[in-house]
Amino acid sequence: MQKIPTNLAPSPAKSELPLDLTGPHITAGASAAQRLYQALCETIVSGLVKPGEPLPPSRTLAKQTGFRRNAVVTAYERLIADGFAEATVGSGTFVAARIPARAAGPTKPKAAVEAPRQGAFSLGCTHIDERAVQRLRAFVGRRMRAFGAEHLHYGDPRGSRELRAAIADHLLSARGLRCDPDQIMLTSGTLHALRIVLGAILKPNDQVWCEDPGYPAARGTIAHCGYRTVSVPVDEHGMRIAKGRTAAPSARAAYVTPSHQFPLGVQMSMPRRLELLDWAKTAGAFVFEDDYDSEFRYDGAPLMSLAGIDRLQRVIYMGTFAKTLFPGLRIGYCALPERLITDVTAARAALDRFPGTLMEGAVADMLHSGGFAANLKRVRKLYREARDALATTLEAASDGILSVPVPSQGLHLVARFDASIDLAVAARAKQAAGAEGWLLADTYMRARPLPGFVLGFSGHAIPQLVASAELLARASRAALRAKSKPARRA
Repeated sequence: MQKIPTNLAPSPAKSELPLDLTGPHITAGASAAQRLYQALCETIVSGLVKPGEPLPPSRTLAKQTGFRRNAVVTAYERLIADGFAEATVGSGTFVAARIPARAAGPTKPKAAVEAPRQGAFSLGCTHIDERAVQRLRAFVGRRMRAFGAEHLHYGDPRGSRELRAAIADHLLSARGLRCDPDQIMLTSGTLHALRIVLGAILKPNDQVWCEDPGYPAARGTIAHCGYRTVSVPVDEHGMRIAKGRTAAPSARAAYVTPSHQFPLGVQMSMPRRLELLDWAKTAGAFVFEDDYDSEFRYDGAPLMSLAGIDRLQRVIYMGTFAKTLFPGLRIGYCALPERLITDVTAARAALDRFPGTLMEGAVADMLHSGGFAANLKRVRKLYREARDALATTLEAASDGILSVPVPSQGLHLVARFDASIDLAVAARAKQAAGAEGWLLADTYMRARPLPGFVLGFSGHAIPQLVASAELLARASRAALRAKSKPARRA
């Protein structure tokens, strides 16, 4: 009896795909790569191509559509990053065996769009380019094959010197911050760094300036550690230092997000930066600079970091790989003034001994090899397209009731109602739309809150962002209409 082979070749790719490059799922004014990506998504989720079915080679699809081949390659990479397709070396690109749940199923009319199961707008989601994944996988494999004695004993509380040196090089080139590897400490993230350093330099009940509105998780960490948070209002130039001096002139620290203020997205002006550093020097206080999202600048060069201006005298610089690679790494870092190294290292050793060692070498390899920078360059383009699609859709679909300033940096945007609108309108609209993200009002402490939403756009497929934005806009219009109707008499 003839033996049936178990390694049957996959069915051949279609010579042409049924693509709609002009339908309502296409963002007006989008690039060729983005339009092709959206058309491919529509074709996949509508079932015109089946899970596991091969997609045409890039040259074939370029000939069919008239687009350049690099636009096709970019669209395929985006499909892979979003989970709609899979690539097999030597075999080609295939529709994913399981389409992401948030986008699966037949296309529905606009009026019948339902809230996605895993709604768009969640903050902290990321993409990582497939090539970066392959590189990181190779580096991890190489490090495991060369498994050494450094993993068999307790390490430096600050983490491996190899990765600390790579981070120091990165900070010099990317943020103009010159520091020695001995000044770097690895952590599991920004909040972890904040907890460690606060415990080393402050006393119970010391006051800490916090931006208002600001990052609730940081405020919660500061309060949980036994320190008093002081609300300092923010305007279009960043934290209002004069207000902080009036409210708590003897505060011992300030927590700020100067490169891309959370949540408003403003950049702290240079006069405010110098004013803040002058206060810290005069008061003998320290400034915690959370430089999150600084790598995602879309228009022009960012201002030098506070720590770079201060030369790490009074500033503790905090960063993380959660957004630049992916959150699951759980690797962050802080750069310390020399005078704090001994005390902070001792605090780290007392808190959780030392960081994990297995991934440190692989991340150092990513930084040294150029893989980290290449991934940033590629995903920065994706995030810019996602930002533009979200902002454009919200403004158009809300008929002007939402103001959506397009941020020049970062991975979220703010959509605001007029300041006169009741806060309950935004809350009802968010609930009705089943939207993720945050209510803008929830980021305030004492300042008068504004009605609106804080919406993440990174790590989400553009078709999902567009559909979710239309749903939130409709819910916002409905909530506003309901609020404006006069109450019926009994």
